[in-house]
Amino acid sequence: MTDQAKCELLSEDERTKVWRWTFESGQATGMHIHEYDYIAIPISGGAFTATLESGEETEVKQIAGNPYQRSAGVHHNVRFVGQGMASFVEVEFLS
Repeated sequence: MTDQAKCELLSEDERTKVWRWTFESGQATGMHIHEYDYIAIPISGGAFTATLESGEETEVKQIAGNPYQRSAGVHHNVRFVGQGMASFVEVEFLS
C-alpha cells in the first residue's frame, strides 16, 4: 500500500472539475493548495486529520452525504485516520 490516496478526475467543463478521492487507512492527499472554491461530498464518511501549512492539525469527521464548502487558498494535507476505506467527491468551481 502506498501513502498516497487515489484521486480520479470524473468530470471537467468550463465551470467545474469533479474529483473522487479514495483512501485506505493512513493514506493522505499530500500537501496541496486549493486554487478554487470547492465543495466536498463524503460518500462513506470517516475520520480524517487535516494538517495546515503551519503544522496545525484539525480533526475532521466526515458524515456520508453531508457536504461542506471551503474557499480558495486552503493549503493542507488530509489523512484518513479511520479504519477500512473512505471516499468523497470534490467539486471545484472554476468560475
